[in-house]
Amino acid sequence: MNLKNTVNKPPKSTSQPVAQSQRASASQRANVPRTVSAPWQQMPANLFLQLNTGEQGLSTAQATEYLSLEGPNSLQEAAGTNVVKLAAAQFKSVIIWVLLGAAGISAVLGDTIDFVVIVAIVMLNGIIGFYQEFKAEKAIAALKNMTAPQAKVKRDNRVIIVPAANIVVGDILVLEAGDLVAADARLLQSASLKMTEAALTGESEPVDKQAHKLLSANTPLCDRDNMVFAGTCAAAGTATALVVATAMNTELGKIARLITDASHSESTPLQQKLDAFGRILVWFSLAIVMLLFMLGWWRGSAPLELVMSAVSLAVAAVPEGLPAIVTVALAMGVMRMSRRNALIRKLPAVETLGSTSVICTDKTGTLTVGEMTVRALYVGEQAFTVTGEGYAPHGDILFNNQTVNRQDFTGLQELATLLIGCNNAHLVEDNGQWRVIGDPTEGALLAVAHKVFRGQAGSELAHFAQRFPIEYEIPFDSDRKRSCVIRRLEDGTLRAMINGAPDMLLQICNRVYTANGEKPLTEADRARIHQQNTLLGQQALRVLGSAYLDLGQTLPTDLSPGAIEQNLVFVGLSGMVDPPRAEAKAAVAKCVAAGIRAVMVTGDHPQTALAIARDLGIAKETDTVVTGAELDNISEAELVQRAPTIAVYARVTAAHKLRIVHAWKANGAVVAMTGDGVNDAPAIEGADIGIAMGRSGTEVTKQAADMIIIDDNFATIVAAVEEGRGIFANIRKTLQYLLAGNTSELLFMTLCVFIGLPVPLLPIHLLWINLVTDGFPALCLATDAIDPDVMQQRPRTRDEPIAANHFLSTMFLTGLLTAGVVFAIYFYSLQTGSVELARTNAFTTLVFAELLRAFGARSETKALWRIPLRTNLSLVVAICLIIGLQVWAHQNATLGLFLKITFLSLEECLLLLMFSAIPLLVLEWVKLSQKHAQKTAAITG
Repeated sequence: MNLKNTVNKPPKSTSQPVAQSQRASASQRANVPRTVSAPWQQMPANLFLQLNTGEQGLSTAQATEYLSLEGPNSLQEAAGTNVVKLAAAQFKSVIIWVLLGAAGISAVLGDTIDFVVIVAIVMLNGIIGFYQEFKAEKAIAALKNMTAPQAKVKRDNRVIIVPAANIVVGDILVLEAGDLVAADARLLQSASLKMTEAALTGESEPVDKQAHKLLSANTPLCDRDNMVFAGTCAAAGTATALVVATAMNTELGKIARLITDASHSESTPLQQKLDAFGRILVWFSLAIVMLLFMLGWWRGSAPLELVMSAVSLAVAAVPEGLPAIVTVALAMGVMRMSRRNALIRKLPAVETLGSTSVICTDKTGTLTVGEMTVRALYVGEQAFTVTGEGYAPHGDILFNNQTVNRQDFTGLQELATLLIGCNNAHLVEDNGQWRVIGDPTEGALLAVAHKVFRGQAGSELAHFAQRFPIEYEIPFDSDRKRSCVIRRLEDGTLRAMINGAPDMLLQICNRVYTANGEKPLTEADRARIHQQNTLLGQQALRVLGSAYLDLGQTLPTDLSPGAIEQNLVFVGLSGMVDPPRAEAKAAVAKCVAAGIRAVMVTGDHPQTALAIARDLGIAKETDTVVTGAELDNISEAELVQRAPTIAVYARVTAAHKLRIVHAWKANGAVVAMTGDGVNDAPAIEGADIGIAMGRSGTEVTKQAADMIIIDDNFATIVAAVEEGRGIFANIRKTLQYLLAGNTSELLFMTLCVFIGLPVPLLPIHLLWINLVTDGFPALCLATDAIDPDVMQQRPRTRDEPIAANHFLSTMFLTGLLTAGVVFAIYFYSLQTGSVELARTNAFTTLVFAELLRAFGARSETKALWRIPLRTNLSLVVAICLIIGLQVWAHQNATLGLFLKITFLSLEECLLLLMFSAIPLLVLEWVKLSQKHAQKTAAITG
């Protein structure tokens, strides 16, 4: 059941609609500010008149006109990112300053070409970074729009859902537990309403609200008990409220005016690791540069040559394209997630997703389709079957496989009346599709009630609220597990209509409804009802019990649940099913293969939960279910010990869910928690990854979550984990590719300078390699398709470093192999030709080696011929184009002058390309050897 409202009606004078003659049109009031002074001091009727509305709400035309006049209901955000500051931020990196220093030295030495090229490349890198950040901001804004809060409002005398930004002064909000309030509003009706106002007043405890109160004009904000405020949350109960202020005129808006500094997202753990690693790399490289500079000075090398060597080494050491490439990898990953219906609200979730080892998931709407359908009814000791699907009110009631005449079964009508009377949902038809506004369970109950009363003269549903008006309501709560509505029947009698969990409902019943009327509830009756309840539960049906109590002509003085809900008449059971999603079973299997444990945590009946869990593969046939009542008798230490063995939890509360999350975290697991209701928010906050449901989730749950699943589908959660693993893998292999290239350049340059050979590569050569030769393939690697085997691996630990032992050993081996081949070519060329030719051969060999190595860098374990090229055609195209450009540069005098290289024939280029393949071939042989060794160890071990 959903959290429901109780309604204490305000005085009649406050709920009368304003006469049309008293109203002014929107156009007539266009120049009059639509605001009210001290609304907590005024009666609703007076506010209706001031704001040109009534209890039926604004008309659609009025709301549209007011919205155009007053603007959207959204806080004015801090000024957008200053373009100049954003551009300047691209040049704060240590890497960029090293390059600018190299450009300055080149200018002093009169090397105009190097100066122009270095500055141009720095500017290009800045433009790329600026574009990516600017684009990222736009993307984040778009995602925020997709997850913008919505609100229920009353317009044209009907309840609709609109974006919160479209709410205007004069709208009537319809609130229930879990809703975030979209604007400041004066309560019209309320029942057991409690508001969490910590965001506004700092009051940590929920505040009781009363619609009928009138307060003085100078009442402090925290004592305005007849008001609800934007940004606060309904903790319990329901209400209707008249909007009296929107946007910056709200109390929250007044606080927002005091904020001058825009908020900034914190860098992710991944970014922090990369920044730290980059700083270490730069300073280590600069230390080598200084050491070699001092060595050359001691050996008496020419100052100009020393400076050129230092500049070249500095350029060789710096992975210039790394910042932009990481940004692209994250941006592309997040956008891929959004296309797979996963919206990332907090960037650290991208990295943490990759290490998720336990997913605690709700059942309804996540593992199942989320459209409840009543399949069985039990009343008057008779069991009925119901046909039809979803919320469409089409279907038959069957008894012994025969369609029944509903008028012959008064018990069916009595049960259906309770299902309608204790219900806050609405069924609406949209383009032939029926959907529910409100709780899915209550929608299913309305649908079956339609089926029961269908075809009778004078629909029981069309005017139900008018025929049986609500006098009082006690909302559902997780302790009682039931809700109660007191309605006045046509004969004036008050009847409490109650729906709830059958096992707890039976405890407070002493009579039962039969075909012959009421009779005392015997132990045999109880046993029979319990047996039927268990039978329905074993069929994976969710079971709801219904009962009533006649209260006489006047409301009792004591309206507490304990006073009302006793000595009830038990009427019947309703069994409904929410079938498992077709893709959920495959998603669970994928979790198992990935080393991720799926745990069902639900408020459903234990038998229902266990049946669904077994069907999906979450629980084995030998597994049992642990209920909330059993959890209360388990200590924290025992729960930590038992948690890894428990697959299904049922009938749990918010406190239980939080305990489950803490128990898994105490076992060292990285926990993702899904949820949609208010009672899920504490566990979502406590989990490593909080996941809210986009369709069914309350706004407070979405605001607490790190990620929002648009389609409420468990398979989407698994897909997001897969994307998270893929993003991390792509960044790591791209980083290794770049650093291995820089290592080879540094080793080659260092060896030549150390033994006294001429500087082998000029700054322009190294810049070309790092930004063109390495840069474009690195971009392609960063956006590479996710390895299909990524979900076959065990989850990585959260503190696993990027540069682990295998990472570093592969990086240095690659650098050593490449540097060795290039050095051999360079040394041989020096013996047989000029320095310019030797530099040209070394430069081209290094370019080719780096490009070919990109194919092998796609996987640390798979041979390159086992990775289809079609999965990253952009990499193939980039490498082919750059190889062609490099060959053409040796044929074109202008480009050759720019790159300071000499002519090479096509045959010479082909020969160098063959030598350049040596590092790639050796690395692939190493992969095969390691894989063979692992297989051998597995067989012998």
